[in-house]
Amino acid sequence: MQTKTPRRGTIRLTRRGRIALIATGAVVAATAVAVPLLLPDDDAHPQTLTIPEGWRSTQVYAAVDKALKVPPGTTKKAVPKAGLKLPRDAGGNPEGYLFPATYPIDSRSTPASVLSYMVNTANKKFGGGQVTAGAERNTVNVYQTVTIASMVEAEAGSKQDMGKVARVIYNRLDRGMPLQMDSTINYALNRSTLATSDRDTKVDSPYNTYARMGLPPTPIGNPGEAAMRAAVSPAAGDWLYFVTVKPGDTRFTADFEEHQKNVVEFNKQNS
Repeated sequence: MQTKTPRRGTIRLTRRGRIALIATGAVVAATAVAVPLLLPDDDAHPQTLTIPEGWRSTQVYAAVDKALKVPPGTTKKAVPKAGLKLPRDAGGNPEGYLFPATYPIDSRSTPASVLSYMVNTANKKFGGGQVTAGAERNTVNVYQTVTIASMVEAEAGSKQDMGKVARVIYNRLDRGMPLQMDSTINYALNRSTLATSDRDTKVDSPYNTYARMGLPPTPIGNPGEAAMRAAVSPAAGDWLYFVTVKPGDTRFTADFEEHQKNVVEFNKQNS
C-alpha cells in the first residue's frame, strides 16, 4: 500500500520490497494440493499443471491453454459455457475461485473440466463453516472475504505478514478510509510493478482503491489457503499503514507520521 507522495512528487513506490510475479507468467513457489481430474481407472500418465497462489485468471487461462495444447484464448472463451459453480456475486467471473493447486491432466481433460475442478476445489476450501462464521464476524460475505484474501496475497511480503495486512484492510474499511492498495491499481492496469505514479492513482477504474472507497468489485487474483485464513481471522491490531522497508522487514503502524518515516527509509533502501 502507499499513502505518501515520494520525494519528487511523481513516483509512488509500493508497499513492499519484492516484485510480485502477477501478470508475468513466471512460475513461483506454491503449496501444491493434488486435485484429481482423471477417472479412477485411468491408466494414462498425466502431466501436471501447477497454479501458484496469487495468479490472475488471465494467467490461469494461458497456463491451461498451454498445458492442453489448445490455441491461445481457448480456455477464456470456454468460461461462459463451462457451467462453473460460482457465487452469485461473481457474475460469472471466476477470478478468485481458480484455486491454486497442482492438477493432473491427460488427453481427456478440457478447458471446461479443468476450470470446473478448480472452482469446485475453491468452493470446498471456502465453503466451510469456519469461513462463513469468520465472514459474519468481520461483517462481510464469503465473496468479499475472498476479495480481501486476494489483496492479502498480493500485498503481504510473507505468510507471517498476511494476518496484519488483512487487519489493515479491515481497519481502513471500518474507518471509512480508502484502501489505497497498489495491487488493485496493478490489476486495473494488467501489470506488476514496484512503482506507482501519481497518474496511476487517478486511473478511472473500479479497481482504483485510491480514488474509490470500499473493496474492489471482484478478487484481484486467486488466493491460497494462508491468505484466506488471514482474511477470515486477521491479526489483532490497530494498524492502518504498512510498508516493507526491505525483505523480511515489513513495518505496520497506526501513526501516519511514523509510516512516512518508514517510507523514507524504504526509499533510501531502494534508491
